[in-house]
Amino acid sequence: MSRVVVFDRFGGPEVLQVVEEEAPEPSPGDVRVRIEATAVNPIDAMMRAGTSPAPVPLPGARLGVEATGIVEAVGDGVGGVSVSDAVIVTAIPDAHLRGSYADRITIAATSVIPRPAGLTVPEAAAVWVAFSTAFGALVEVAGMRPGDRVVISGASGSVGRAAIQLANRIGAVPIAVTRRSARRAELRAAGAAEVVATDHDDLVGAVREITRGAGADMALDLVRGPGQRDLIRALRPSGTLVAAGFLDNRPTPVVGDPTVRVANYRGFDFLSDADVVARMETSLNAGVRAGTFRPALDTVVPLERIAEAHERFESGENGGRKIVVAAG
Repeated sequence: MSRVVVFDRFGGPEVLQVVEEEAPEPSPGDVRVRIEATAVNPIDAMMRAGTSPAPVPLPGARLGVEATGIVEAVGDGVGGVSVSDAVIVTAIPDAHLRGSYADRITIAATSVIPRPAGLTVPEAAAVWVAFSTAFGALVEVAGMRPGDRVVISGASGSVGRAAIQLANRIGAVPIAVTRRSARRAELRAAGAAEVVATDHDDLVGAVREITRGAGADMALDLVRGPGQRDLIRALRPSGTLVAAGFLDNRPTPVVGDPTVRVANYRGFDFLSDADVVARMETSLNAGVRAGTFRPALDTVVPLERIAEAHERFESGENGGRKIVVAAG
């Protein structure tokens, strides 16, 4: 049997329940992974609340888009993955059907990669979504290069922190944006070259000052909403903004600035491309070996206390650090 977190109605953390199901058997091309740990992401809370960009069918919906674990069975036709391999799950596009809040899941063999040596199980559970989003948006879409000045909104969150680490590794200049001045020291310690706190600073004016009037080369918008307008205004002509988050559910204004490129990043569009995933994997492994890529962790909660994990996430007590859920 396998424990699985499900919900039959939308609502707060209290709608989550742990049930037991038969352990799934892998279909041809799939592997079964015994989950050691998963992590709570903003999309999980949105799916549970009924506010996610994609509809979630009820009842019996599941959650969880990233995980690490051990392969314990392989389906017909699977090559390159073996029983007992320690892996990271790279993509669960149908999380409402086979989400990672469970003891075991089946997933396409092409959706797992070897777990990087040097990561603990909690770190491995929490690294992929943040790192792959930052890499996909900044490298694959925006083409980040050494010397680029990169404004990162929502910088205190897991993707924002990963973007700071990635920018530093490439040689770009990460400019972190946060709503709270109290986060300045923390973000500088995380690697931000400059920090703009919007409870005190004018974002556009501060970025113009930092860049000596030129404007930033690119912006990673992890929030959306009305604040995107200022991010665009803070860019230089021919700059690029990549929107990759949904933390603000207010409408995002359409800014008709023909001098700025605006792109939307959808992770699953890139995670289905084996060449892109291979580049992400290579970069992640190199960063882990060098000690420059590490997720910021908050706490580890057992699967049976999943509602508590979501309560802590929604309260903001984790301060943007990843909450890890331990299975088994």
